[in-house]
Amino acid sequence: MLMISPRMATGVQDKQYTPSLLSFFIYNPKFGPREGEEEKKILFYHPSEVEKNEKIRNVGLCEAIVQFTRTFCPSKPAKSLHTQKNRQFFYEPEEHFWIVMVVRNPMVEKPNREGKPPTVEYQEEEILDTVYGAVLQQCYSMYKLFNGTFGRAMEAGGVELLTQKLEKFFYRYLQTLHLHSCDLLDVFGGISFFPLDKMTYLKIQSFVNRVEESLRLIKYTAFLYNDQLIWSGLEQEDMRILYKYLTTSLFPRHSEPELAGRDSPLRPEVAGNLLHYGRFLTGPTNLKDPDAKFRFPRIFVSAGDGCEELHLIVYKAMSAAVCFMISASVELNREFCEQLDGLVGPQLTLLASDICEQYNINRRISGPDKEPQFKFIYFNHMNLAEKSTIHMRKTASVSLTSVHPDLMKILGDINCDFARVDEDEEIIVKAMTDYWVVGKKSDQRELYVILNQKNANLIEVNEEVKRLCATQFNNIFFLD
Repeated sequence: MLMISPRMATGVQDKQYTPSLLSFFIYNPKFGPREGEEEKKILFYHPSEVEKNEKIRNVGLCEAIVQFTRTFCPSKPAKSLHTQKNRQFFYEPEEHFWIVMVVRNPMVEKPNREGKPPTVEYQEEEILDTVYGAVLQQCYSMYKLFNGTFGRAMEAGGVELLTQKLEKFFYRYLQTLHLHSCDLLDVFGGISFFPLDKMTYLKIQSFVNRVEESLRLIKYTAFLYNDQLIWSGLEQEDMRILYKYLTTSLFPRHSEPELAGRDSPLRPEVAGNLLHYGRFLTGPTNLKDPDAKFRFPRIFVSAGDGCEELHLIVYKAMSAAVCFMISASVELNREFCEQLDGLVGPQLTLLASDICEQYNINRRISGPDKEPQFKFIYFNHMNLAEKSTIHMRKTASVSLTSVHPDLMKILGDINCDFARVDEDEEIIVKAMTDYWVVGKKSDQRELYVILNQKNANLIEVNEEVKRLCATQFNNIFFLD
């Protein structure tokens, strides 16, 4: 993606290029140990049109780097390699299986006079290891969600099956990687929770219990509203990656206009029979179609020491979506889908109306949304709760932030400092643009605040952040 620098307005046309994916490959050094067999190590390579010898050379170089760094610290192999033009990231998700991602550094192209070629300056320090290291780990987590581990494919069909699965998955997935949109939220990989009053939450809990009682095949349930999580029966790590798939891939493909609350004329009710808005986002698009297919995506979640394979049924009514997970060993048919539609559709439509109504009442009570003096990102490592007023929209392809990329970089730098120490910590930075950036780490929670107060001093900034903590976070951060 090409971004034009603001400096263009001066007449000097500098072109600014954002980070981009140069290559992505997966290899296992055990598969081609002898000379002449090096190609057998390579399980997947993007871009595929690269000449064979170059693939072998690039994989061999990564192997050598990993081995060399292991001599200094056997338990912690290399995670990244910095060069002027690019940065390489290494990740070993399973023993002997290595995933490597090579990212071209952002650069500025400055035109020269007298017809000389432009000068290129690489911005080596603009890329954060933590951000792109997290993106690389997400690539594996997403593959594992839909395919299970590399080892599982090896047991089922050897190297041939594994290379087929990798090709099929990563060919499509890598097209959704938008590296210029990656930031601190990718490091956290958190979950946005929907704020609810106790009564409405109990209604949702009761709904989940009733459905699981009626449809005994259901093993796990997750309930979301407005792309935010309300209820989940999955393990935290499984829910984290499923949530990312739902909010960045599945839901954006099925977006629809928001329907209003109970008083809406769009919500017809007939005596004794609610015409509901429920529909399947995965599986059959139309239950009345005689040729409808009752196939659902398969996902893998952790179970004991291994993992279990499940059908993923995602069902939506208005802004409420429910994920039902059923053992993959069960054959799902028309009868089951009709039963689920008849049971869940009306109840979910009513619940969606109730939540919408309650949410609107709460917003009216809390008063109009004023543009605050500050913007923040909050993350809780214990329950993965995440909240950002900096991101107006964050999907795989779009990261609309209301602050300058330089400020996002400062947030990432503060996060790197926090990762190095276990103690609670506070960092305050005065940016060149008159912004103040504050980072707080306290008892597994992190808060990052950006304040736009030109003439403020350190004491005033500290007081402002204290007020924010007291009002927005119910004194989560116990400050002196």
